[in-house]
Amino acid sequence: MKFVVQRVDSASCTVEDKVTGSIEKGFLVFIGVSNEDNEEIADKMVKKLLGLRIFDDAEGKTNLALKDVGGSLLLISQFTLYADCSHGNRPSFINAGSPDHAEALYEYIISKVRAEGYTAETGIFGAEMLIKLENHGPFTIILDSRDIVKLK
Repeated sequence: MKFVVQRVDSASCTVEDKVTGSIEKGFLVFIGVSNEDNEEIADKMVKKLLGLRIFDDAEGKTNLALKDVGGSLLLISQFTLYADCSHGNRPSFINAGSPDHAEALYEYIISKVRAEGYTAETGIFGAEMLIKLENHGPFTIILDSRDIVKLK
């Protein structure tokens, strides 16, 4: 599982000219799922995500977490995080999770984040989405379950 986390001042997702999700300060998270991923891995990834201290404190140090700043999340499913570009110029997506598996874990992640008391806006799984964001920093973190699960 891969999360690309962007610290944003605002972000939104539009599908067919309709805004499906919009947040102010918080995290825009692109979520990639492989067939090897499961709910246990998702739980560890969500825990790491929600614990990230990447907002500035009064001294300007990245020391505050999402809850400390009253932030929200915009969660976007993105199978292209599993693109394999090792052969030729056309990416292969064979490493991405099957649509049914990926959608189930994406929905599971949304429910876990909301169960923790956070506002979580979303895109639409499988849709062509237009994402707008104002990245504060810029600040982008990549969380990969191959690294996170080892940490326990």
